[in-house]
Order: sequence, then structure tokens, then C-alpha cells
Amino acid sequence: MKKNITKEEFNKIFNLLSEYYNVYAPVKKKGDGAFSNTDIIYYEKVTNYDDIEWNEKSTYSPKDIIFPISQTIMNFTYDQVYVPDIKSIKPIYILMRPCDINGIKRLDEIFLRNGVEEDFYYKRLREKVFFALIECVDGFENCFCVSMNANKSSDWDFAISNNKHQSLISIEINEVKNSKIKNIFESLFSTNTTNNNSNNSNNSNNNDNFEIFYPEKNFKKVTLPNVEEMPSFIYTDSKLWDEYKERCIACGRCNTTCVTCSCFSTNDLHYDDNPNVGERRRVWASCHIPKFSLMAGGHDMRKDNASRMRFKTFHKIYDYKKRFGEEKNHMCVGCGRCDDNCPEYISFSTIINKLSARLISKEKI
Repeated sequence: MKKNITKEEFNKIFNLLSEYYNVYAPVKKKGDGAFSNTDIIYYEKVTNYDDIEWNEKSTYSPKDIIFPISQTIMNFTYDQVYVPDIKSIKPIYILMRPCDINGIKRLDEIFLRNGVEEDFYYKRLREKVFFALIECVDGFENCFCVSMNANKSSDWDFAISNNKHQSLISIEINEVKNSKIKNIFESLFSTNTTNNNSNNSNNSNNNDNFEIFYPEKNFKKVTLPNVEEMPSFIYTDSKLWDEYKERCIACGRCNTTCVTCSCFSTNDLHYDDNPNVGERRRVWASCHIPKFSLMAGGHDMRKDNASRMRFKTFHKIYDYKKRFGEEKNHMCVGCGRCDDNCPEYISFSTIINKLSARLISKEKI
């Protein structure tokens, strides 16, 4: 089902959706960026068309809606432990671009299919979440989603195009998805069609023969390593990794803005007024942050920033695919947020290309 609608009709859809769902989308906050006179774009609840930032990439991914930055996983008292209830949380629709939908699917693999047991806390929140696609035609400056095969997705209930029609918004409904959302749109569209036909059956604005487009090429392109087993020399190759000992400052911004980073730590919080009562939380953590790999007895698996950069790189473009099978894509989806947000201007796409080039050069020796 496809339909061109006005902004007013779009807001009616939002009003109907809001009765059953919380709707999240990228929102621009003027002047709230990390530096003076800069903006920031992140995901929060929206209620109408004008709330949404349609034309720029969000600074942060939408993953914190499903995998919160800080999440209470249990409360404890003197003699009881109980899991917080989330029944009061309404089902959620997230409006996002194809790379982010694919990024959430990568998180599904990590939390739901990475072993015998599913992650209980992720699963119960994930079951409340549905996807809507924001059309992305050309990508953005640091994107390389095409190289990572993450530029397209069919895992959405409805798709929105705000690019091709100056006065109209194009919406496509996926026929095989959420029946409730399908009924909402069918009801509104049938009413809208009747009204349009009675007013002007020849109105060209009612032409609903459109397609949702995806990026076909990016300004940046990466060449992925093509080896069955990563040769051992590349793990200790100082020519490739040593520059990041000083250049990377281990701030973790690449990890916190990445849609597929899934690491966390757990902390127990005791209340001052009663130290026998408290809660256990899991909190985002990062392979770039010092002490993340610190083990009991003081042994640290990765002491310097070069080894942490190497670990992240292999995790994103080698280990994940090796773990889940060759039929899967790589963990990185090429959203480019790591490049966008690094204060040292380290480009992850450049690192991938350097790695591939180094493997090729070594093979020729």
C-alpha cells in the first residue's frame, strides 16, 4: 500500500499512532552540541511532523531506546531480589534509516543468538519495538553503508519519504507486517481517498506510483579484508596500529555513538539511607575506555590505545562474521558516526582500508 499525503494527514497518523505507541525519531536540539553554537541530533519522542529532523544524520544512534545507557536489572532488599516491571512501557515505533535498522538487527544477534541463553532484559524490551523507515537516498559525508551491505532493509512496517515531493509526504506500508498499524493506515487512507475523489478525481497529487529509494553509492568506500583466517602478523603489526597509541585519546565517543556496540558493565548501587537496599544496573561500557579489559589480579588484556583500536576493528569487520557465519554481514553497518564524532578525526573507514592494503602488501612479499 502506497500513498502520498499532506503534512496535516501525516500528523493525523501520528495522533492515531500515539494512542497505542510511543514514537521516536531524530530531533535536532539547537545549540545543545558539545561545542559552542553547535547543534545535536538524537532520538526522542515525537508527536508531529515538525518535531522530526528529516535531512541530517543523527549524532547518536537509536540503540539506547532498546539497550538503555543505564538499565536497572534487579532491585534488592534485606531478603528479596526482584526484577523491575516494564508493563507500563508502551510499545514503541522508531523512525530510522536503513543502516540503523540493520544495526539493531546486529544487536539482536549479539543479545538473542550469541549462545544458549537469550538476554532477558534486551528481549523483553525488544519485543515492544517496531521499525519505520526514513528514506535515505544519498547518505551523508562519512557514510559507507553501501560497502557494508547495510544500505537497504525490508524489516519495517511502514516507510516514509520526505525527499521527492515538495508538498507531499510519501508513505509505503509493508503488507506482511504489523496488522494493527496496517488497520490504522487503511482506515485513514480509505477516508482520504474518498474525500479526494469527491473533490477532484483528476488531481495529480494523488499519484501514488512511487518507490522508496536507498543509497546506491557513498562518497566513502571501503575494501573489506577477504581472508578465511586473519594472518597472525597483522595483530602485532606496528606499522598499522602504533599511530593510535597517542592519536586515540580513549574517549569512547566512537563506541557510544555506534549503533552496534553492545558492551556493558554491571554495578551495584546501595542507598545512603539504607545500605542493605539497592539495585544492580548495567551501564554502557567500551573497549576503548581504560580498565574495560582489566581482570581480577590486575591483568589487563589491552593496555594501550593501539591494542584497543585493533580489537574494535577486528570485532567490527572480522570476528562478528566469523562468529555468526559467512552468510551474515559484518557487524559494522557503515553509518559513519564514529568518523563524525571522533575529536581526533580518526576515520574508521580509513582504518579498514589500511588493514586491507596491509594484508595485500604482505601477501606480495
